[in-house]
Amino acid sequence: MKEHLIIFDTTLRDGEQSPGASMTKEEKLRIARQLERMRVDVIEAGFAAASPGDFEAVRAVAEAIKESTVCSLARANEADIERAAEAIRPAKRQRIHTFIATSPIHMEKKLRMTPDEVVAQAVEAVRFARRFTDDVEFSAEDAGRSELDFLCRIFEAVIEAGATTLNVPDTVGYTLPHEYAEKIRRLIERVPNSDKAIWSVHCHNDLGLAVANSLAAVLAGARQVECTINGLGERAGNAALEEIVMAVRTRQDAFPCDTRIDATQIVPTSKLVSTITGFPVQPNKAIVGANAFAHESGIHQDGVLKHRETYEIMRAEDVGWTANKIVLGKHSGRRAFRARLEELGIEIGSEEQLNQAFARFKDLADKKHEIFDEDLFALMAEEPTPSEQERIRLVSTMIHSETGEPPHAKLTLAIDGKEYSTEADGSGPVDAAFKAIEALVHSGAELVLYSVNAITQGTDAQGEVTVRLSKGGRIVNGLGADTDIIVASIKAYINALNKLQHDAVRINPQL
Repeated sequence: MKEHLIIFDTTLRDGEQSPGASMTKEEKLRIARQLERMRVDVIEAGFAAASPGDFEAVRAVAEAIKESTVCSLARANEADIERAAEAIRPAKRQRIHTFIATSPIHMEKKLRMTPDEVVAQAVEAVRFARRFTDDVEFSAEDAGRSELDFLCRIFEAVIEAGATTLNVPDTVGYTLPHEYAEKIRRLIERVPNSDKAIWSVHCHNDLGLAVANSLAAVLAGARQVECTINGLGERAGNAALEEIVMAVRTRQDAFPCDTRIDATQIVPTSKLVSTITGFPVQPNKAIVGANAFAHESGIHQDGVLKHRETYEIMRAEDVGWTANKIVLGKHSGRRAFRARLEELGIEIGSEEQLNQAFARFKDLADKKHEIFDEDLFALMAEEPTPSEQERIRLVSTMIHSETGEPPHAKLTLAIDGKEYSTEADGSGPVDAAFKAIEALVHSGAELVLYSVNAITQGTDAQGEVTVRLSKGGRIVNGLGADTDIIVASIKAYINALNKLQHDAVRINPQL
């Protein structure tokens, strides 16, 4: 039998560290449930000690998830570990993931500790974590640039202290695949008690080598890969879960192991994460990009038509793509709507949530004749903001734009339940709309990104807009979708403002 390759997903922790990718507790819950549906082994739900919000999100995931192990990150100190233990306590399967830096530059410049002190603190942290759970992971931060002898020493010590998983992260994406594989191989060979723990890898993509390094490590003996959906993560990102899973599954001739991932949930999960974070997936992205299974070359088209495997090494439907693009219309009923959502692997919550989604579907069906699967993903991802967070809401809009005249926007917004009118000119209709909003709310936020993506083809396609706002060091993404791109833009801007004000940004209408 093939050995089990453990998939450790850190989208909710490392992925969220991408500037602008912060998620609310409700958004983290939706992603966590989808990861569980995809049969991810371990979900790193966050860094419980980082903030009260992180703690609550980890706790909520721990309460909701039943099949996957729920993990919280913790620095190698008692306060962090106690906080992590408290957050994951409701989980059926719990893991504490503690770490300390081990490279010479980190120990000297950041920690200002001697190697002996680092080993002692790591051992103490693992022993303390074992008081709360038998599943303790230890990471040697910046292991890619750490000395092999010192790694052997600290890993042997933490295994003796009770660590059950050992992570060897390439924290800054510095290592080359052959170097990384050799480091993993030599660690397994040289650490005397290496067989008493699972060896794990966590690779960053600074040189575009995260997936290559992870796969090389698996071939060298690692049996856990830490990765994220769409490769989301700090700086250039992490190893992409979908690429790891499908590389191992497609090349079973080369890999002595396989994952338990339900690959048909890969595309739905990718779309959910993309919509929630506002980070669009590039068309030529492996596995989940819009062009991943598209063929334009006549030679390629001819080959695929004669025999699919001439140019396709995977089946699109195996990772969640569907050939059934046009599925519903304005005359479709609730039963057909629910059935198609279930076929697409889209989670349906309560009947009330289904009714709300069906109402949004009907509104969309009145605007465009053909409803595509991509429209349904966007519609279901556009879950309404909880009323206690939605201080600002769009009531109506009127945009005027003609050649030779400055575009003009007139909006009516509801703020804390009371309606206000506002208007402004701009260099374009979207600019005018944003200025009209700011003339009313005076948020003081800086617009750092405005991105438009067509969800499907055709002139009646929905536009999906991402707006990224920054204020006081806090960066948030706002999302909006509509067949009217200006309305989608306004929705996205207001969505971002609601997230900012939820973090104590005061919004005072000035009339």
